[in-house]
Amino acid sequence: MNLKPIKTEDDYNTSLKRLEVIFDAPVGTVDSDEADILGLMIDEFEKKHYPIESPDPIEAIKIRMEEMQLKQIDLIEAIGGKSRVSEILNRKRKLTVEMIRKLTPRLNLSPGLLIKDYQLTR
Repeated sequence: MNLKPIKTEDDYNTSLKRLEVIFDAPVGTVDSDEADILGLMIDEFEKKHYPIESPDPIEAIKIRMEEMQLKQIDLIEAIGGKSRVSEILNRKRKLTVEMIRKLTPRLNLSPGLLIKDYQLTR
């Protein structure tokens, strides 16, 4: 096992190539241990250099609707009225605290995600 910290893009690419080679190593072997450690180091490098930002509240709602195979009509109870749901999802109106309280359990989303600010369209 010859591990060194991943500090550069070249180190990162080299680590990815090495992980491809040892990825399916039998558990309990030196290669398996190296793959575990290498995976952790790659993950840390990616978090630092390629962060993934969370979606804005409306995108989060749309993503969850797709995952749960929901239609706009399914959110009427939480948001209030077909036109109100449309206004929210088309960014014509902001979510209210009451809507967030109802959407949180309905869509199993974090209230912290839903209270983030976002731009309305004009």
